[in-house]
Amino acid sequence: MKYVLILGDGMADEPVAALGGRTPLEAAYTPNMDQIARDGCCGMLKTIPEGCEAGSDIANLSILGYDPRRYYTGRGPLEAASMGIHLEKSDMAYRCNLSTVTEGVMNDFSAGHISSGEGEALMIALDREISPASAFPGVSYRNLLVLHDAGGAVTVPPHDIVGQDITPHLPTGADAPLLIRCMEISREVFADHPVNRDRISRGLAPASQIWPWSGGKSPALPLFGDKYGKKGGIISAVDLLKGIGRCAGMEIIDVPGATGYLDTDYQAKARYALLALKHLDFVYIHVEAPDEAGHLGSVREKVNSIERLDEMIGTIMDDFSGVICVLPDHPTPIAVRTHTRDPVPFAILGRHRDSCTSYSEREAVRGKYGILEGFEFLPRLFRDNP
Repeated sequence: MKYVLILGDGMADEPVAALGGRTPLEAAYTPNMDQIARDGCCGMLKTIPEGCEAGSDIANLSILGYDPRRYYTGRGPLEAASMGIHLEKSDMAYRCNLSTVTEGVMNDFSAGHISSGEGEALMIALDREISPASAFPGVSYRNLLVLHDAGGAVTVPPHDIVGQDITPHLPTGADAPLLIRCMEISREVFADHPVNRDRISRGLAPASQIWPWSGGKSPALPLFGDKYGKKGGIISAVDLLKGIGRCAGMEIIDVPGATGYLDTDYQAKARYALLALKHLDFVYIHVEAPDEAGHLGSVREKVNSIERLDEMIGTIMDDFSGVICVLPDHPTPIAVRTHTRDPVPFAILGRHRDSCTSYSEREAVRGKYGILEGFEFLPRLFRDNP
């Protein structure tokens, strides 16, 4: 049996007044997701265990069957794994956003979704000034900061504090003095950097500083093949998901045109998934766009991203006869513009059916699976559809 799991990051939501009290999933035209629910079965998934933060790192580890309470060490080291950065035992890797902070307020956690080339120039310039720490460029605003002989810190995701004074949210703990010093140096380095001068001249948000968060040391995940007896692959444009895949020994499938933003090439992801399924048993397709739309607070973009995701699913369904699953990793409600802990709806098209007639948060509650813990999902899927 072959399996494909399509994950719309942050796709779940709450009822939106502008949509007549419907959620974006209910308002969007999604004939293919609805067919999966109607001809298959549904349920709700609790992807964020008690005591864990509502993040994509926690949620995706959970969905892949790795209990975050046992295996999670931080987002930074997962992204380091994706970037091929070796961490010594005493190293701590922090996710490092390029952000726009104005007069002490977090205006934009992504510096206007700065391009990868611009971000690389800024991070290289920063790396020269922050020894003994090291800065590594990633994709767009998503970069990495590594501290050596580190002790850890309590940090806050920048997307959780948009519009707020950053002072109460600065890092605390053993690594805090160096992290804050790196942030201060970044403000100095970026202030008159050619990248920011050019962005300002074009009316774009400058990257005024870095914001490090979610640090940790290298995790040790059981290999996916050993855990499930299946060859798995992962498609994503973001380093976090690639890092989880690498740590789990999954094949990383790079897709041209996959951007990790609203303009990603959905159909290319479908084509590459179908090709990969010729030699793999399981492919995990991650699409970031609905989450980005949620963070933007854009109803229009969220509905549009869900509809484009549904078109991608239709392309897969036309040429695939195995088990298809669709779900978000967590909600990113328009109203709050950040992640929440609520269970998310899933639908599976395989051997079983229930009474659900469409795919949405409200409909999936009626599904045969009820509410499952996130890390129970894949073991249950493989057991129910051998």
